[in-house]
Amino acid sequence: MEPKEGPMPQRSLGSGSGLPYNSFVDSVSSLTPTAEDKEKPAISPRRSYVAVAVLCYVNLLNYSERYTIAGVLPDIQTFFDISDSMAALIQTVFISSFLLLAPVFGYLGDRYNRKYIMIGGLSVWLVTAAGSSLVTKSYFWLLMLLRAMVGIGEASYSTIAPTIIGDLFVGTRRSAMICLFYICIPVGSGLGYITGAGVAHLTGDWRWALRVTPILGLVGLVLLVLLCPNPTRGAAETPREEVTGESSYPEDVKYLLKKAQVSQGLQLPCVKEPCNPTDSYIFGAVTVVTGVLGAFLGSCLSRWFGKRIPNVDPLICAIGLVGSAPCLFFTIFAASKSITATYVFIFFAEMLISLNWAVMADILLSIVIPTRRSTAEALQISVCHLLGDAGSPYFVGLISDAIRKSEPATHDWSFRSLQYSLVVCPFVAIVGGLFFFVTSLYITEDRKALAKLVEGAPQPQQGANSEPPIELSNKDKRNPKNNVSVNI
Repeated sequence: MEPKEGPMPQRSLGSGSGLPYNSFVDSVSSLTPTAEDKEKPAISPRRSYVAVAVLCYVNLLNYSERYTIAGVLPDIQTFFDISDSMAALIQTVFISSFLLLAPVFGYLGDRYNRKYIMIGGLSVWLVTAAGSSLVTKSYFWLLMLLRAMVGIGEASYSTIAPTIIGDLFVGTRRSAMICLFYICIPVGSGLGYITGAGVAHLTGDWRWALRVTPILGLVGLVLLVLLCPNPTRGAAETPREEVTGESSYPEDVKYLLKKAQVSQGLQLPCVKEPCNPTDSYIFGAVTVVTGVLGAFLGSCLSRWFGKRIPNVDPLICAIGLVGSAPCLFFTIFAASKSITATYVFIFFAEMLISLNWAVMADILLSIVIPTRRSTAEALQISVCHLLGDAGSPYFVGLISDAIRKSEPATHDWSFRSLQYSLVVCPFVAIVGGLFFFVTSLYITEDRKALAKLVEGAPQPQQGANSEPPIELSNKDKRNPKNNVSVNI
């Protein structure tokens, strides 16, 4: 006689009976548009939204600190008396550390307590970011070392935080929360430019600009300890995922604009810090506005066309990148004629690039089960930066230095050499768009494969004879403690 089916048990904050939080079944039900109507969250909605607010605040600070360096880069270059390539190497060292450590934290995040990993990484970030402001003129190598260590904290956070949001929400609510989280990236980046340049100008010392974010980060660390959920998860396997590269284009263009104005006689060259902060203010504001508009528009397009076009997400990313290529090209060459026209092209280029921020993250979460999400996020981050901004700042700087050495040094030729070196950026955008077009051919089948995988799994039943939670690997079967629980 077949057992009578009863209602699905609610999840609990503990590890008792019933469908466990973050189970295999949850991962697929969260893919459906009406999932939030069918499922009840593991913790209260209020706590979930508070947790997202904390995660977004820290993410905002992460990117604000990262681009504070870009906001005061002319001051740093003047202070240490370094070339374009050495100045760009500061960002390259940071990104290299970031991408190398991301897989490590992805591995740890799928096996150990993610909240504590984020707290430990954030603590390292606060100490090393503040320490960067104490470096003296004769210790440029120490600044490089500290910037590399800042990557430890950012790697731990950027890898794990999106997976927690993916666990707390399902369906369209998850898409909305992920969009909000990733909107903090361009907003934080823009604020980094503005805050860095503003503080350096007010204090007359670029090092004070590097101290603001760590101070605010202490608040974020306390909030993370008190308010962020504490999920743990079992063993993970390497997932299939979609990736694209990131470029150093925004900070390079801001530097190009400053050189363009010196070349045209609109500004005097910076020979003593603090340098003129006007470009950082404008560029930061443009980054904030275009980032918010682009991420919001990308998320809305995904919702509007999602039911009619199953593979619309990678198509949005592809169209955004390919469409940005001509805008990037015109940005580079308009700088020699009109600064105003340059900012117009920058606006549209950055907005089109920003279409993929939230959509790309949602693609990843929609094809990867929760117990593999930290590893997936880590792999995406590593490949993304490895193919993008890990080497691109230094590479562009080397090209610029090589071109500049071919003729006598003048302010105009310094601008032209950087201008010519940036021509590679539009071509990179086109290549990234082509990869997303290829992804659109497979994304629907990947999602169906995940759904079929779960449909064949036994559903947990309520009662004494209920089935144990569905496990994902032989290691899980040998270790039932891999079940997930949430503690607040």
